[in-house]
Amino acid sequence: MRGRPGGARARAGARLSAAVAGARLEPAEPYGKALCEKLRIGYEVKDVAPILDAAGCYQARNEAVREIVPGFRPEMPWKIVLASDPLSSEALHFFKLVVRIGNGEERQYRLPPGAYLKIVAATNFKQRTRKMLEYYHADRLNYAVAGTPNRLEYDQGFFVKLGDGAADVKPIAGLYKTQVYALARHLGVTEEILRREPTTDTYSLDQSQEDFYYSLHYSKLDLVLWAKNHGVSAESVAAELGYTPEQVRRVYDDIEQKRRATGYLHAPPILLEPVEELPGHAPLATQIFPTSA
Repeated sequence: MRGRPGGARARAGARLSAAVAGARLEPAEPYGKALCEKLRIGYEVKDVAPILDAAGCYQARNEAVREIVPGFRPEMPWKIVLASDPLSSEALHFFKLVVRIGNGEERQYRLPPGAYLKIVAATNFKQRTRKMLEYYHADRLNYAVAGTPNRLEYDQGFFVKLGDGAADVKPIAGLYKTQVYALARHLGVTEEILRREPTTDTYSLDQSQEDFYYSLHYSKLDLVLWAKNHGVSAESVAAELGYTPEQVRRVYDDIEQKRRATGYLHAPPILLEPVEELPGHAPLATQIFPTSA
């Protein structure tokens, strides 16, 4: 969704436009359409599956899955999940592939780094294709693109660089996810959306965001993140949420680890030499990789 800055909802109809981009195995499209119709926002539905097909998204993703499960067929439901749990151990994070085979049984396989990176790289086509379409309409209408990351997603790097992370304005990046739900309810967002658990809408097996990325449900992680940001001790958080102090410290550590690992997502392009007429727009390579005297 995008719109020129300014304007309350009562005046926004003529200044807002939405692109509802659907693809294979994606159940979210009806929710977007219903919301646009309720708020009287113009929208356009675009099936991005042919674009993803032409780019080799599905082929690359299926090939990566077959590296682990040779008998995999595209019609088999599957997903990838975070196998490690910081609440129960300090083990390094790794991912598992979950595939439902013909008899309905779900089998799990440990994902080696190469296959995992190939699956994620192929999957990122979808977010970047959506954003490409949003900017097409923004250019056509002379609008700005509004981004959707909330505080939890923005802080923890749960977005695709130049995909759903690309925007001209990110109005809810300072709001925790629970605050976003409260704001959505206040603004009259449909109950179907408010009741729906956040998902990645990426894989054909049901998948929650904590399955794939977060260590806790957002309702708990919001509180832990807020507490960490405000210097609240692990002991106080543990007493409030029913965890042990050690579990809270592990979640604190996991938050820091994700911040370090995803810092590059926030970084602008690096320049090899300064453009004097445009100071401060991008860091220099020497600032990132200083040379010794």
